[in-house]
Amino acid sequence: AHIYDVMRSQLPTLELDAVFEAKEDLALAVKNALQETMSGYGYQILQALITDIDPDQRVKNAMNEINSAKRLKFAIAEKAEGQKILQVKSAEAEAEAKYLSGVGVAKQRKAIVDGLRTSIVDFSGNIKGATSKDVMDLLLLTQYFDCIRDVGSANHCKTTFVSSSSGGIRDSLLVADAAKLK
Repeated sequence: AHIYDVMRSQLPTLELDAVFEAKEDLALAVKNALQETMSGYGYQILQALITDIDPDQRVKNAMNEINSAKRLKFAIAEKAEGQKILQVKSAEAEAEAKYLSGVGVAKQRKAIVDGLRTSIVDFSGNIKGATSKDVMDLLLLTQYFDCIRDVGSANHCKTTFVSSSSGGIRDSLLVADAAKLK
């Protein structure tokens, strides 16, 4: 009866979660209460142990639901943080890839321009009477035929080039050449 009295006086001062953490404090309160009562009968209480706290099943269920909700909330927050990190890293990788692609395209274009410049100088120097415009016209025609070849040889490509003039590109080049001679 003394133990129940001590427990009934101590437990209402604690929150439910604190009860499980305060087993030692409760045991000390029980020991002190028993010591006062039993010392009059010649007994000395050395220690009181509380081995288990067993609340009502409804209380246990409510505590389990609260703990489960806390863990679920934490798991959701961690998952969202992980997804955020993945998105940030993905965006950083994409930005880096685009930057490197741009650097590669710039180097490629510079190499093309340098190659064209060398070709124009070599061609103009080796063939008498050829101007840089003649060389550019020839390079343009060569690139056009290369493009047509590449498009025509691709299995998956279904693109057809149609000249905007009725006579085609050959006629356009002949007209341009004739205009130059006038």
